[in-house]
Parts: sequence; structure tokens; C-alpha cells
Amino acid sequence: MSIDSKKIDDLAHLARLEFSVDEKEAIKGDLKRIITFCDKLNEVDTTGVEPLIYLSDRNTVLREDVAKVTITKEEALKNAPSADSDYFKVPKVITK
Repeated sequence: MSIDSKKIDDLAHLARLEFSVDEKEAIKGDLKRIITFCDKLNEVDTTGVEPLIYLSDRNTVLREDVAKVTITKEEALKNAPSADSDYFKVPKVITK
């Protein structure tokens, strides 16, 4: 596969990115190195190797999902620096 300026422009359009001429040349070199590496991986003989589905042979042990009350609303609000009936009061952090 050849990497040219048209290919870089197409990829930039798909990713909604804009590159300068110097950045396009750097990206072209990076993509050529990536393709060369992938071609090298294609040379490896993988006959008889089963695809890897999981990274580990372990089974994930999950607890049963049971809803239970561990702390009441009043207990949670008791230590709040500022509370308003059922809610924590916090300073405004979003400005327009």
C-alpha cells in the first residue's frame, strides 16, 4: 500500500483533522513505518495457533448483584459541609 498526500488528506478528513504540509510529511513517514511493521507481522507463520479470545485463563468471579441500603440519606448528609434537605450543596463550578 502506498501512502501519498491524497491518502493523508482522506484520513484527515475522516478524522476531522487539519494538518500543515510539514505535519503531513511526518504523518506519511509514521504511516509507512506502521505499514512496514504490519507487513513484517504478516510474515510470521501462525498455522496451528488458535486465536486468543481472553488474555487470561481465569474466570471472573462476580458477586451477586443485590440492592441493599448500607448508609441512610441522613447519615450521608450528616458529615456534609453544606446540605439542603436531601442534597449536598457545592459551589458552582461551571461558568458560561
